[in-house]
Amino acid sequence: MSSLAGWDDKRWHYRRSLASRVAVLTTLAVAVSIAVMSLGAFMVMRMQLQDSLDESLLDRAEKAAKYTALSEMTRRDVPSWMLGAADVRIIFITSDRGVLTADDGPEITLGRPELDVAEGREADSVRTIVAAGDVEYRVATVPAGNGAALVLAQPLSSQHRTLAKLGTVMLVAGGLGVLAAALAGWAVAANGLRPVRRLTRSVERIAITEDLAPLAVEGDDEIARLAAAFNQMLTSLAASRDRQRRLVADAGHELRTPLTSLRTNLDLLAQADTDGGLPEEARRELLDDVRAQIEELTTLVGDLVVLAREDQPAAVIESIDLADVTERALARVRRRAPGVDFDVRLDHWRVTGDATGLERAVLNLLDNAAKWSPAGGTITVRLASGVLTIDDEGPGIPAEDQPHVFERFWRAEESRSMPGSGLGLAIVRQVVDRHGGRVAVSDAPGGGTRLSLSLPGEQPVPA
Repeated sequence: MSSLAGWDDKRWHYRRSLASRVAVLTTLAVAVSIAVMSLGAFMVMRMQLQDSLDESLLDRAEKAAKYTALSEMTRRDVPSWMLGAADVRIIFITSDRGVLTADDGPEITLGRPELDVAEGREADSVRTIVAAGDVEYRVATVPAGNGAALVLAQPLSSQHRTLAKLGTVMLVAGGLGVLAAALAGWAVAANGLRPVRRLTRSVERIAITEDLAPLAVEGDDEIARLAAAFNQMLTSLAASRDRQRRLVADAGHELRTPLTSLRTNLDLLAQADTDGGLPEEARRELLDDVRAQIEELTTLVGDLVVLAREDQPAAVIESIDLADVTERALARVRRRAPGVDFDVRLDHWRVTGDATGLERAVLNLLDNAAKWSPAGGTITVRLASGVLTIDDEGPGIPAEDQPHVFERFWRAEESRSMPGSGLGLAIVRQVVDRHGGRVAVSDAPGGGTRLSLSLPGEQPVPA
């Protein structure tokens, strides 16, 4: 139960505002400081008063002990106040435990320390004795000659009153100090946290309105740095949202074409069946067209899933030979493009990465080259020092279009009628970026387009 109560107290503390917590902590710190300082001052004052009283009593006792007439007057029942000793009581004690005093105050029981002084075993003695009626006396004893000692006893009531007044003053002053600290702490916290509240309101407004406008940054303190960090986050969030909107818009546009064609072809089939059917050849051509559109739609959806998903499937990271990856991709593209020749020369280059992802990236580059190469054309594939270059003999890409070829859904005007989703090269860039490499496009030396892919790695050592 005690642990649950402590947890509830902690939760209550953190449910309070930051300004109130700062004010409370400031007040507690000041209160502890004032308490420690007041206690220290009180103890120092008490010891100082005690030392001063002891020095005064011993000095007066030593001076009085020099006059033997004092003991004679005490024997004649002359009280100490008549001798100008005010509230100090004068007592003589002998080594045979005889006590001589003319004072009629509370009985003071002297003991061994005073006898030791009377017997000459101690030079002097100062201590506190509680007399009858719980009255405290500070007792100073000095030798008085002939086996006797002079004892001066002064009540501590005046010292206690002084310390009580001092304690009251310190308590009141400390309380006022704590109150002033609480008010000052609240004022400082409220004023110092004003930028935080302003930043909080701005962030809450963004959460409600989804307006990703940058926040105002003032000064160069921690709050300004926090606002600048929020602005960077807002910039990234705005860019991500723009990419998402563009992806949705482009995907809707790209999906509309094959879906429209599919619906048209299916309507034709349904109408033909109603009117008696199509000739077998026309029906076969129409079904082949539907099948091709379904394959195109499947490829497009698959590419969209690869690009859009943020949680990429767990990849097997291993040491692989980029030449082997390229050979596997070449084997697949040769089956897809039997009318194109390949001039291949590959050096070994060992990289660390995902073999499946890299094979898809290389395959997309080869598919792009095969798509643009004319029948009977040659695709030149070279791998040297970690740079894979693929040259085709197609029409090439204009210089103004080259910066856009790796963007999602970007397609040149002359490629609008050709099959493809416009996502293949975007997938290439995504895979290469994930492996810390780079991909570029340029003009091939013999005409056409050169696509180059470079990855960090090393040349394997021959066995």
